[in-house]
Amino acid sequence: MDSFTAALPNSLSALVLLGAAHGAPWAAGYLLGHRLGAPIDGGLTLTDGRRLLGDHKTWRGLFSALLACALTAALLGYSVRLGIAFAALALAADAASSLIKRRLRLEAGAELPGLDQIPEALTPLLILSAPLGIGVGTAWILTGVFMLADIAAMPLRRHHPPDENPSDSCADDQP
Repeated sequence: MDSFTAALPNSLSALVLLGAAHGAPWAAGYLLGHRLGAPIDGGLTLTDGRRLLGDHKTWRGLFSALLACALTAALLGYSVRLGIAFAALALAADAASSLIKRRLRLEAGAELPGLDQIPEALTPLLILSAPLGIGVGTAWILTGVFMLADIAAMPLRRHHPPDENPSDSCADDQP
């Protein structure tokens, strides 16, 4: 670990990893538009007539988050494996939130504060708290910080080029 990453508190490093998991899919969607944006659920519609996850959970988003977290973890002095695990846990929890919102019959793009942030943040922070060097209380505090920051950023996500949907990602908070 170099002097820069050694100087970062573990809680800040964990928050940076969370930002990478959450932000990389959005950035990839913004930069690539609909290219490489195949939905993870393959268009599967359940018996309730709603998609399993929807178009906003894409393979592009999944792979961009895995790559971003792997690189971020390495830069922070963690293992690449930890970064990949962090992204996978965050995105699995985000997909579960999307599944719930679909079952609640929320429209595509509807945001539900709390459900859009808490599982995505808390799941990797709690499960990986020991290797991240944080406690359970810190995981909850970081989840709250992430939730407030994400809610504050909601208006920014709505501004994108007219022919593109940057929220067309796996880690996005949309159903």
